Amino acid sequence: MDEGNDEINLNERPVFSAELRPYRSLGPAGHRIFFLIAGALCVAHMAVFLISGAWPVMMFFGVDFLILFGAFWLNNREARACEMIDLSRTSISIRKIAASGRETAYNFNPFWSRFLVSRKEEVGITAMTVRGGGRQTDVGTFLHLDDRERFARAFAGALARVKRGY
Repeated sequence: MDEGNDEINLNERPVFSAELRPYRSLGPAGHRIFFLIAGALCVAHMAVFLISGAWPVMMFFGVDFLILFGAFWLNNREARACEMIDLSRTSISIRKIAASGRETAYNFNPFWSRFLVSRKEEVGITAMTVRGGGRQTDVGTFLHLDDRERFARAFAGALARVKRGY
């Protein structure tokens, strides 16, 4: 009885697991420093225009700062998106979590699935798709070219090992 359970656990254990997240070059500490400097510069310029009597102009610096803050807020909100990909001997599980928190799950049989990579010579990988059972989904759409190459190589290799019965 225990041997059968061990076999089930072995089949369900992930052979490949990846969590894909959009790259953001500026972390939380960098955001604070950036906005402190930008805020200080805006306040300094606002003070100069206020002292010179051009107080209506100083409002534009406040609006510029709010627009800048809004753009960074939207960018950080999009950074919350992620994809979790697990490949076991019995399934390919892809969970996509949108920036809004909405989650979509896809499950494929690894033996009936194909991992398709679209390339352009001058650019590199332009799209990666898992297709099987009449369904398909794109993966890693937000990754940089180098990250796409690494992921495609690793996932394709793991899928090939599973199909061979490694």
